[in-house]
Amino acid sequence: MYEEIKNFNKQFSYEPEIGNQENFVKKTSFVVVGMGGSGHAAELLKKLRPDLDIDVRRDYGLPEFSIEKLKNKLIILSSYSGNTEEVIEAFHEAKDKNLAMAAISIGGELLKLAKENNVPYIQLPDTRIQPRMALGFSLRAFLKFIGEEEELKKMSVLATALNPMDYEKEGKILAEKMRNYVPIIYASNHNSLLAYIWKIKLNETGKIPAFYNVFPELNHNEINGFDIKELCNKFYFLILRDIKDNPKVLKRMVVTEKLYKDRGLPVETFELQEKDIWHKIFSSLLLADWVSYYTAVQYGLEPEQVPMVEEFKKLIS
Repeated sequence: MYEEIKNFNKQFSYEPEIGNQENFVKKTSFVVVGMGGSGHAAELLKKLRPDLDIDVRRDYGLPEFSIEKLKNKLIILSSYSGNTEEVIEAFHEAKDKNLAMAAISIGGELLKLAKENNVPYIQLPDTRIQPRMALGFSLRAFLKFIGEEEELKKMSVLATALNPMDYEKEGKILAEKMRNYVPIIYASNHNSLLAYIWKIKLNETGKIPAFYNVFPELNHNEINGFDIKELCNKFYFLILRDIKDNPKVLKRMVVTEKLYKDRGLPVETFELQEKDIWHKIFSSLLLADWVSYYTAVQYGLEPEQVPMVEEFKKLIS
């Protein structure tokens, strides 16, 4: 896992190629079916490009749209392993309805089905990393399928401009501060996805409980839940602050931090770095990677594998 984080920026030099290119149907409207890390890239695109018509499906099958609406969309099936059962079910449903499809995977059943059925696909590099660590690869594959060539070029700069090691020391220090605490990550509604991915990284890599919420909604309910000290002395609050957030939201962050500290609750605010949008996103997520990595290490746990998820899969198979 250490090497995966250290070399994460190299993913941005990956140039995706479309297999079965002759069957690829260009669309301007998309449904992305993907669970866990395989769906995050599409969620990021929705955040960065609200003008793009992207529906993200994190469930079995396809959205309950009319057949007419589905036929106007490209169904992108994303499973890093290629064996995610929700995605495989969606593949079969899309095939039965004769919809335009595309697949993203390193292999597995999904890639096999795509090749057998002449469905366009992008085969991601199999570098033996976990799906949550392949966000750069996945994002570039999505950009290829939706035709964003300029964005692909722009993002390539991160291969040299983003240095994962710049965030290791800060991540290790924060992990030490949070030892024996349960993190709660706060962000603006605009940056809710970043807070959510922070939570997931702390769950999967750090092997600890973690939760998230967003401003301004949390000021209307959640803040009222931290007055009983015996119940709240295990929480550590992290606020992801973006200078481009609504000024009223920024004020809420300051006031919330004060209220919590007045009650003896530990709070840290992290400024999202402002270079360009891609750098802002991935510098924050790299910090989350290091925090999660050193969280697992300090508890004597293995950061990379997800044994409970694998046990769960065996029990439902």
